Amino acid sequence: MDLIHHLTWTYALAGLLVSFMVGFTGVGGGSLMTPLLVLVFHIHPAAAVGTDLFYAGATRIVGAAVHGVRRTVDWAIVTRLAAGSVPAAAITVAAMAHFHVRTAAGSHGVITTMLGVSLILTGLAILLRRIILAFMARRMGEVGQRTKTISTVVLGAALGVLVSISSVGAGAIGVTVLLLLYPALPASKLVGSDIAHAVPLTLLAGFGYWLMGSVDFALLASLLVGSIPGIIAGSLLSSRAPDSVLRPILASTLALVGGRLFF
Repeated sequence: MDLIHHLTWTYALAGLLVSFMVGFTGVGGGSLMTPLLVLVFHIHPAAAVGTDLFYAGATRIVGAAVHGVRRTVDWAIVTRLAAGSVPAAAITVAAMAHFHVRTAAGSHGVITTMLGVSLILTGLAILLRRIILAFMARRMGEVGQRTKTISTVVLGAALGVLVSISSVGAGAIGVTVLLLLYPALPASKLVGSDIAHAVPLTLLAGFGYWLMGSVDFALLASLLVGSIPGIIAGSLLSSRAPDSVLRPILASTLALVGGRLFF
């Protein structure tokens, strides 16, 4: 068996495992896939992020379609998030291209540092979500509509920058802030809105990496081969795992990986 064929099925297995964890835990694939590609398969950080952005976009199209059919997407929230994220993502990718961050010397430090920070923040958001929500609820009170709108646009802009550089952050961080801003909405609707918003964000950022020559479509195809059965299996088993066990394990893993990349 030649090396290329071997690696193709290795990547497919990676897609299977990551998609299983996404379905099992609800955490965005970028939190798992990008560090896996960088640390285990030694893919260049720019290529790992660019490829993962298209991988995330493709998988989220399916998720958004399901949530759309179930009417668990608040399109007003999606629009506000996109109003901030789309221009922020475009500016971030353009700036990276302008400063030649895609080169080996430039991108490794910038992308791995941002990836490490994003993973640590994601781990904290997962582990401390209930504490954060309770703390902020006592101090924020009822948020006015104008404040909600502005804050949602700002959140979108922050996610646009974070996701464009590291492909991480749209899941746990985005949903945590949305829970603070829209406590009256069902969690399923916030999750559905976050997934729907991630589609244009990840595809736009991925297109920017493609223009920079930092997307490996052969790798992308291999990852997608395993993604569909993986996310189906993970979703079917997710209800059987206690949240009190999953949350600390996943949060600790992301924090450790983030620390490994950051330091």
